[in-house]
Amino acid sequence: MALEPIQRINPGKRLSDAVVHGSTIYLAGQVASDPGQDIRGQARDILAQIDRLLAGLGSSKQRILSATIYLADMADYAAMNEVWDAWVPQGALPARATVEAKLARPEYRIEIQAIAAT
Repeated sequence: MALEPIQRINPGKRLSDAVVHGSTIYLAGQVASDPGQDIRGQARDILAQIDRLLAGLGSSKQRILSATIYLADMADYAAMNEVWDAWVPQGALPARATVEAKLARPEYRIEIQAIAAT
């Protein structure tokens, strides 16, 4: 029995931007490219990164199965949801969890990790 290949996208020293196994795409946690932005700006930046990564792998936000959102402060929950609600496709809502977490750098307000189908 042959094992399904594993494709690692942009592997670095500690992680890959994404890993594809079979028909599933696992995205690494995405953070804002400009962490000086407020929560809305960081969320928009991250969601655009997710769009680009998925498009490059032949998928899209309509194919997201699950998302985990990490907030540095739950006080940002409502503002983050404003951006999320404008971005996420109605009729194709993924399973989602949102938790408060200490992120890698204090200027990061949000990190999002997602799993999608190809």
